[in-house]
Amino acid sequence: MKHVTENKKTSLFIVLAGIFITNALLAELIGVKIFSIEKTFNIEPAQLSLFTDFKLDFNLTAGAIIWPIVFISTDIINEYFGKKGVQKVTYITIGLIAYSFFVLYLSTHISPSDYWLNINDSDASGAPFNIDYAYSRIFSQGQSIIIASLTAFLIGQLLDVYIFHAIRKATGEKWLWLRATGSTLVSQLVDSFVVLFIAFYLLAGDHKWSIEQLLSIGIINYIYKFSVALILTPLLYVAHHFIDSYLGKEAAETMIEEANTKEY
Repeated sequence: MKHVTENKKTSLFIVLAGIFITNALLAELIGVKIFSIEKTFNIEPAQLSLFTDFKLDFNLTAGAIIWPIVFISTDIINEYFGKKGVQKVTYITIGLIAYSFFVLYLSTHISPSDYWLNINDSDASGAPFNIDYAYSRIFSQGQSIIIASLTAFLIGQLLDVYIFHAIRKATGEKWLWLRATGSTLVSQLVDSFVVLFIAFYLLAGDHKWSIEQLLSIGIINYIYKFSVALILTPLLYVAHHFIDSYLGKEAAETMIEEANTKEY
């Protein structure tokens, strides 16, 4: 019986880690595209003015679409596997993301085949098209963006873990939504501003943004993350239900207790 439970615990960790790593990596890769929430849903632009006269709409990186899933995965792993579990997945993910950026860097600097260029030398309307240039533009992210993203990710994850357990220590087993949502909202707040500060102020050289721009765009990003985190909160209870059913109520309660005392 114990062997079966250990197998289930291992399988659960692999699945949760897979969801976490996949979404974190995808968010980094698709993050080069900026999309408009207003245009996507055919509504009027927000045109918000915060700290400056510059009007801001809800234009976000495509990675923001799935980033809340990373934080939800963090909270679930936190609940069942504790700080050690989250830290393990976080460090593995950072290593894999760094490796992925390195491979992408290499792929954009190898010489393209003439055959590949020729068969893709025009778009659907017949206009000239340089696929190698497009490939490089999509997959080549600046060093400052990569450093900022990985730093913000690490800080956000470690902060999420700390706040999650601080709230649980104060409230006990009840109020899953409070410790999960509270930790996510605080960690995403920090994440939203750290990545902008490093990429577009600290390492931006002569092209750095003003503090007012950083605050304005950071707030817009956070409003989106804040809203999505609240909307997705019920998923925590859905996940909790299925995991408890999979492990068995007694085994699940034991894991949660170990996660918060022995830091499994």
